[in-house]
Amino acid sequence: MLNVGVIGCGGMGRDHISRLTNKIQGAQVVAVCDVFEESAKRAAAICNAKVYTDEKLLINDPDVDAVFIVSPGFAHVEALLEAIQAGKRIFCEKPLCTTAEDCLKVVQAEIASGKHLIQLGFMRRYDVGYVKVKEALLSGEYGEPLMLHCTHRNPEVGTNYNTPMAVHDTAIHEIDVLHWLVDDEYESAQVIMPRVTKYSHSELKDPQIMLLRTKKGVCIDVEVFVNCKFGYDINCEVVCEDGAIKMPMATVYPTIRKNASVSTTIDTDCFVRFKDAYDAEVQAWVDDAAKGEINGPNAWDGYLAAITADALVKAQQTGAIEKINAAVEKPDFYNK
Repeated sequence: MLNVGVIGCGGMGRDHISRLTNKIQGAQVVAVCDVFEESAKRAAAICNAKVYTDEKLLINDPDVDAVFIVSPGFAHVEALLEAIQAGKRIFCEKPLCTTAEDCLKVVQAEIASGKHLIQLGFMRRYDVGYVKVKEALLSGEYGEPLMLHCTHRNPEVGTNYNTPMAVHDTAIHEIDVLHWLVDDEYESAQVIMPRVTKYSHSELKDPQIMLLRTKKGVCIDVEVFVNCKFGYDINCEVVCEDGAIKMPMATVYPTIRKNASVSTTIDTDCFVRFKDAYDAEVQAWVDDAAKGEINGPNAWDGYLAAITADALVKAQQTGAIEKINAAVEKPDFYNK
């Protein structure tokens, strides 16, 4: 049984605590931590766990085998470095850190530890739709991928959501899953701004078309439209040399014929659309822990996501093609 300590007891933290307690096999939550003690106590009631308000005390608790980080992104770096020093297995919700510099610190600390400890919470790699596309690409039957066409649409966002958040909070998922699909890293980024929807506001240019090019020359376009109104609509098509692969919808709804029309339900929430993927990624993390392995998105993937996001945000401002350059070459440590 993997004894897990959870840092961050907000909505997503409680969701993961409930998942670990009620759905996941082979793990139990033994400690929770939040800077707000009442939040920690509320979360602890789900699993009858110890309560901390200091993450260092939780990380170094001898009863805690693994650390689950669900705190705000700006707080990740200190928890990650402490957990690496303690030699604890780590699941960290995205982002790894909020700056590429901090991500690189974490990468270097993990390498120095000599152990693969970190899995990053990019759940789309565990979504059945993306997995089917990956399997089709790996079969070799369709030739090499040439282009990807993707959409990431939300019904609406609040007035606190601004233009850079379209990268950091929305397209960040495509940034990770698409380079995984084609097994390549990014070379450049550009953002094209279409006419702004009437449902946006002064601090948000919506929609946006984000263009990425990989080192092998695969061209990717991602439509990000966060006030589309009609639903939470995620699509991905990979155009290859000998065919095109379109991602199936993971949630299958019936086609309804009524009132002289035909309709199919579209999800309106990411936690509905990807609920099975969240379960699958955490179960895989627990299963891998029993084998002493990390097979999901790692700290290097978190660093790549950070430098790609930085380039896209810069491209939002300049409209130019921005180079994506890692400060270091991919370490052999992450090729294992």
